[in-house]
Amino acid sequence: MIIDLITGFLGAGKTTFIRSYAKYLMKKGNRICILENDYGAVNVDVMFLQDLLGEQCELEMVIGGDGYEAHRRRFKTKLISMAMMGYDRVLVEPSGVFDVDEFFDVLREDPLDRWYTPGNVISIVSARQEKLLSAEARYLLASQVANAGCVVLSRTQEVTEREIRNTVSLLNEVMNEYHCSRRFDDDVVSGNWEQFDESDYRKIGSCGYRLEDHVKYQVEQDNGYRSLFYFYVKMQEPEIRAAAEHIFSDPAFGNVHRIKGFVENMAGNWLRINAVPGQIEIEERDRGQNALIIIGESLNRELIDKCFAQRAKYHGEL
Repeated sequence: MIIDLITGFLGAGKTTFIRSYAKYLMKKGNRICILENDYGAVNVDVMFLQDLLGEQCELEMVIGGDGYEAHRRRFKTKLISMAMMGYDRVLVEPSGVFDVDEFFDVLREDPLDRWYTPGNVISIVSARQEKLLSAEARYLLASQVANAGCVVLSRTQEVTEREIRNTVSLLNEVMNEYHCSRRFDDDVVSGNWEQFDESDYRKIGSCGYRLEDHVKYQVEQDNGYRSLFYFYVKMQEPEIRAAAEHIFSDPAFGNVHRIKGFVENMAGNWLRINAVPGQIEIEERDRGQNALIIIGESLNRELIDKCFAQRAKYHGEL
């Protein structure tokens, strides 16, 4: 069974890409399973993929919340159970702070090494990169592209060609910074995903992976990065947009990388929010999961609580 890893930093657009890639694979006749593999205690991205469910596509989920080793065991156990299902291909979407080496390490273990064949490592990178990334963010970026068979740039339609070149230069810069010989050029796929054709997906779907050495550090979700979970949030769209803009713009809240999840408006309808600095997407959905997640570095929980308390009704934080 072929297994692909779709990795990328927080908010790069992994789930959106998986929707497109999964549809391509199903159109080719593949029976697939998408495995959402998140270190956090709640995974809301799986809700965004619900409409893919059917005879050709199933969804599975592994969540964390109690340490790296426990999470790794659950990941392996889930893959063992999935191996019995006869899929043509498994797509793994991990957390945005996932260590890619875990993917290969687990697949080398018995009995997974007899059942799974690593296919592609596809790294999603936003074409709009911040000029200043923390040292930890630069390391995570480096670690998630070093082994990729190809890098797929997201949001290219929103940036200039010069910004795209700068992003590719940043990738090569962090490779050098962490003593990796990998350099990016032809293995970067750029373009509007909505306009991808057969040749684009053929290139991505056969990109393979690389085994590259680089400086290694242990990075975990609670080592600098943190997630705040808010449940049973009720907000109108202007209120959630204003809260997100305020949180992203004021450094007193911390270095916030992403806000995602679902809130319920006063009419009882679901609003899905997917926000990164400079881009806030809010859409009404038929179904949702009553959880809102804020991810970032050095988060000021007290100030974020107050920001929501001024604008919304919610029943708790994990």
